[in-house]
Amino acid sequence: MRKIVSFVHVSLDGFVASTDEGMASLGWISITEDLFDYVEQRIGTTDSALYGRVTYQMMESYWPTAADQPNATKHDIEHSRWYKQATKIVLSRTMQGKNLPHTKIISSDLADEITRLKQGAGSDILMFGSPTATHALMAGNLIDEYWLFVNPILLGQGVPLFKGIKNRTALKLVASKVFPSGVVCLQYELQR
Repeated sequence: MRKIVSFVHVSLDGFVASTDEGMASLGWISITEDLFDYVEQRIGTTDSALYGRVTYQMMESYWPTAADQPNATKHDIEHSRWYKQATKIVLSRTMQGKNLPHTKIISSDLADEITRLKQGAGSDILMFGSPTATHALMAGNLIDEYWLFVNPILLGQGVPLFKGIKNRTALKLVASKVFPSGVVCLQYELQR
C-alpha cells in the first residue's frame, strides 16, 4: 500500500509559517544544498506529489521552467525534471473540473479519495508544505509518515503544524539527521 509522506519545515516552537509578513512568509526557513541533496534522494524514489491549492500554484509558477533559467542550480535542474514528470494531486474546492496535465484534483470525499489513491498502483505520495491540506489529512488520520525539518528559530506565533489534533496519535522515530545549518530532520512513522 502507498503511503502519504509529509515533508514540512517547522520552527522549534511548532509553526510552519510566520504571520509577521503574511501567512506565506517562509523567509525563516534554512535551505542549503546538503538539505536539498538529502530530500532529493527520497523524492527520486517516488512519482507523486500532493499539494494544497496555494502550494500547488506556487510550485506550478516556478518548477516547470526552473531548469531553463540561466542561474539554475543542480537542485533546480533535478527537481524541475522530477516535477514535470510527477503526478500532482491537488486538494482544492475551487479548482474542481480543471483538466491539467499530470494532475488530479480532489475537491470532495477527501478520506475516500485519499484511501483509493493509497490502495492504487505507484510509489508513495509526497506532500510538500501545504498547511491547510496537512491539517485536513491529519484530521482524517491519513498521513503515514512525517519528515519534520525543525529549523533553529522560535517564531512565537504563526500557523501551527499540529492544529486541531483531537486524538492521541502515536509516532515512531525511524531516522534523524542533523545538518550543519542547525536544521534537524526527524522522520516519524504513524503507529497504527
